[in-house]
Amino acid sequence: MQINLTKLPLQKNTDLRSWALVALAAGIWVVLYNIIKPFADWLAYGLLALPHGSHLGESLAFFFYDVPKLLLLLSGMIFVISLFQTFIDTQKVRRLVEKRGEGIGNVMAAVFGAITPFCSCSSVPLFIGFVQAGIPLGVTLSFLITSPLMNEVAFVLLIGLFGWKIAGLYLLSGVTIGVLSGLILGRMKLERHVEGFVYDVKPRANIDLNLEEKLTWAERISRSWGSTKEIVSKVFLYVIIGIAIGAFIHGYVPQDALTGIMGESAWWSVPASVLIGIPLYSNAAGVIPIVSALLDKGASLGTVLAFMMSVVGLSLPEVIILRRVLKPQLIAVFVGVIAAAIILTGYLFNLVM
Repeated sequence: MQINLTKLPLQKNTDLRSWALVALAAGIWVVLYNIIKPFADWLAYGLLALPHGSHLGESLAFFFYDVPKLLLLLSGMIFVISLFQTFIDTQKVRRLVEKRGEGIGNVMAAVFGAITPFCSCSSVPLFIGFVQAGIPLGVTLSFLITSPLMNEVAFVLLIGLFGWKIAGLYLLSGVTIGVLSGLILGRMKLERHVEGFVYDVKPRANIDLNLEEKLTWAERISRSWGSTKEIVSKVFLYVIIGIAIGAFIHGYVPQDALTGIMGESAWWSVPASVLIGIPLYSNAAGVIPIVSALLDKGASLGTVLAFMMSVVGLSLPEVIILRRVLKPQLIAVFVGVIAAAIILTGYLFNLVM
């Protein structure tokens, strides 16, 4: 094997330039993040001259603050996570899960789903690849459940908004739901309810996520930046919509109305919040502003988390996408098991918090 030594200085210079741009971008990120709050207040109460404490003023100040804050957090974390993922060979991860079998395999698949920023659309191809590799269906379903349900970007945003305790509860509950649901579904022997083409399609020799080739730092940074732009461009509209809903709730919805629906005293609030969340469509980052506003209005933590999980893990668009690979019988069982797990989790959080 011959190494072209003339390319090494050029590669080193390219890597240094890439890191210099990353450092510059990080500095700009920090400055912007620290001026968001005063700028949002100036827009709402200075430029627009809205009274402090007014419904419209509170709503717009909330909106002007949360939109740039969450988009900055989103873009920063996606870049870091995407850079980390350039070192992960998903082929090896898949083979490792296959060898472990059920139980440990479910835990590994759920953890893998938790650390990968895949929505339902991008989870389906990996689900197909896992099935083709001979991994038990219950193990693949643990990944399919946890991937949209437990989003690492949402985890970071929850830390920023509510602290480590609530973020840790979200992480623990999401992975637990994925593991237990996968185990239950796996024991039900539902393989015949997977569409036949999933088993018939032959795996490609080169899978898009196989990153075994040696990458330079410049190439890793370039790929991470590309992933950041792609993901943010797909979700930013939902983030803005979610923040707009949260801003309206923050400024206009009376506390009594929310506590009447999502308060701890209402035994039916947890299943009601799940039923309300299923028809909605948002990713975890988009629904967090709504969660923040609901908690500010006095809603109970378990009920709000159940609402958030139903929105991101059981949304109607996700069910439509899954219909491509799962037959109606399996979809019905899939939705029922996850909904039951989310409801139980909501009750548990309301009990202990």
